[in-house]
Amino acid sequence: MISWLHGPPVAFFRKSDAAMLRTAYELSAGLLSFVVAIGLGWWFGRTVDRWLSTTWLVWPFTALGFAAGVLNVVRTLSKALHPPRD
Repeated sequence: MISWLHGPPVAFFRKSDAAMLRTAYELSAGLLSFVVAIGLGWWFGRTVDRWLSTTWLVWPFTALGFAAGVLNVVRTLSKALHPPRD
């Protein structure tokens, strides 16, 4: 018989572990949003280029996506590294 099933419930995560996991999630979400912002800027610039029959608009929109991604990563990092004090 498995004895650990009949023992008291055990908390597998401490609060510090939960905070670490939350920070890791926020940072990975920030990185993903950075890549998505660049991709959306590129896609929007390419779509506008095709609509207007131009070839140069993809670069400014990609740069705007890059800037939006950097801004989001900075916001995410500042929130993750400086949590609000209770």
